Amino acid sequence: MSSYSYLALGEEIDREAYVVAKYRVTTDLPMEKAAEAIAAEQSTGTWTGISTLKDDVFDRYAGKVTSIDGDMVTLAFPVEDFSGRYGGVPQILSVIAGNLFGLGSVKGVRLEDVFFPDSFLRQYKGPKFGDEGMRNMLSRPEKPLVGTIVKPKVGLSPKDTAEYIYEAGIGGLTNGKDDETLVDQTFCPIEERTKAVAEALDRVDEEGGHMMHAINISSNANDIVQLAEDVQSWGARELMVDVLTSGFGALQAVAEDPRIKVPVHVHRTMHAAITKDPYNGIAMCVFSKLVRMCGGDALHIGTLGVGKMEGDVAGGRMSLEACRDTNVPFKTVMPVCSGGVYPGIVPAVMKVTGNDVQIQAGGGVAGHPEGVRGGAMAMCQAADAAFEGIALDEYAKTHKELREALERWGSK
Repeated sequence: MSSYSYLALGEEIDREAYVVAKYRVTTDLPMEKAAEAIAAEQSTGTWTGISTLKDDVFDRYAGKVTSIDGDMVTLAFPVEDFSGRYGGVPQILSVIAGNLFGLGSVKGVRLEDVFFPDSFLRQYKGPKFGDEGMRNMLSRPEKPLVGTIVKPKVGLSPKDTAEYIYEAGIGGLTNGKDDETLVDQTFCPIEERTKAVAEALDRVDEEGGHMMHAINISSNANDIVQLAEDVQSWGARELMVDVLTSGFGALQAVAEDPRIKVPVHVHRTMHAAITKDPYNGIAMCVFSKLVRMCGGDALHIGTLGVGKMEGDVAGGRMSLEACRDTNVPFKTVMPVCSGGVYPGIVPAVMKVTGNDVQIQAGGGVAGHPEGVRGGAMAMCQAADAAFEGIALDEYAKTHKELREALERWGSK
C-alpha cells in the first residue's frame, strides 16, 4: 500500500477547481502532521493505509494542504468532492466541517472561513429580495431599517401580539419579528397570530406607515414549505427561519419555492454553541455565506461588540462582509443587529455598519417608560440622529421619547 502526502505547500491552485477552507488548529503535533490528518479525514484518507486507495483516486480527489501560517491552515478540496445540487449545504458541511473536530491529533480546530468557486455558487439562487428588495417594499431607500422583537418571548395572545406590532408600526418602526422560540404554541396559534398581525399591518399602512413582520415558521422538514405557503396565504409579509435548528436545507426549500413571494428573515439561534469558542467550532461568517447561498434575505449577525450577546467585533465584521460581498453572484443580504439593543447604542452600531442595516430591539422597545409606541419612537429618533450626524443628547433635547430612553438606559 502506497503512502500518500496531502501537503502541497505553496502550490498554485485553480480557484475554480477547489473549495478553499481556512482552519485555526491547536495541536501538540507538528502542524504539518495535524494538517495532513485533517485533509486525509475529510477527503480520501482514514487512520491507516488502505488497499483500495489508488493513485488516480488520490490525485483527483485528495484534499491539499496549501498553506500553513502559524496556527492557520488552508486546505483546498477538489470541487468533485462535493455533491452539488442534491448534496447541498448538508454535504458541504460534511466535507469542510465533518469528523475533523473529533480527530485525536488536534486539541482544537475552528473553521474560520470558506471560499467557493463562482461556478459552484451558481448552483444556488441566493436571496429573492435581499436588502434592496426589502427597502423597496418598505419605501425606505437610505435610512437603516429599525425593528423590534415581540416581547415577552412567549405568552402573548395573537391579539396582544398584533397590538404590539400596531403600536410599534405607529411609532415608526419598519420591521417586527416573532421571537425564535415562538412558532405555533397553544397560547398563540400561528394562523390566528398571522391573520391578526396582518390586520394590524394594514392599519399601520392606512395611517401612513410602512412595516413588515416576520412570522416564525421554523419546523420539521416535511412541514416547513407547506407552512410557509399557509402563512403567506394568511397575510404574512415576511417569513422567519431558525436556520441552525431547522437546517440549511429547510431554508433553501422555502426560499427557492416559486410560490413564496415574501422575504425570508434568518435567525441564528443556537449559533454560539458552535461559534463562541475561538479555538474550536465554526466561525459565524461561514454560516453567513451559506445562508446567503440558500436564499436568506436578512440575517442576524450580532451587534459587533456593542450589545449583550458577544464581543467578537472582528467576527461580526466578517459576517457583515459576507452579507455584502459583491464578488459572489447573489443579491446582498440585509444584516440584522439585535441582542440587547436600546436607543443609546444605535449610533455605536451604525458607526460600524453604516446605514445599510436593520437594527432591532426587543426590551429596548417594550421596556420604554411610555410603552411600545414610545420605545419605537425612541429607536427611530436614535437612528435618525445617527443618520443625520447629530449627537444623541443634543437630539434628545427636542425628542421626548429619546430623552426618556437615555435617562432609563444611558448610551454607549
